[in-house]
Amino acid sequence: MAWTLGGVGHFGLSVREPKRSAKWWMDHVGLEQQFAFDDVVAVGNDAVTIALHRGVPHPGTLGHLSFHLRSLEELREALTDLREHGVQLEDPGNEIGPEAPGSPHMGLWFHDPDGYRWELSVQNAVRDR
Repeated sequence: MAWTLGGVGHFGLSVREPKRSAKWWMDHVGLEQQFAFDDVVAVGNDAVTIALHRGVPHPGTLGHLSFHLRSLEELREALTDLREHGVQLEDPGNEIGPEAPGSPHMGLWFHDPDGYRWELSVQNAVRDR
């Protein structure tokens, strides 16, 4: 091909209450509101924008989406923050683990209020220890 996909600019999700979901992302993950109009609120940072639009959530259609962090230390800090905010974590008590059996990548998984599944991961964390 003569072209290559770049990083994710933004993506949209159907949520029950865009303002409530935006507040959750800002309070629990540290994103900032980027714009709002009608039934859409966009939150993000320098890496990604999530456009939250009013609709019927379908978390099963996404499977999950992973965001890379820079280090295991940062992943542990994220886990502490998510716990302190009462975010629904998978694998309580053993949250950080390999992305898949034998994977050198370490991650943790959580759910937002609309049921979507998210991952925070560190690439090659096992090899870089």
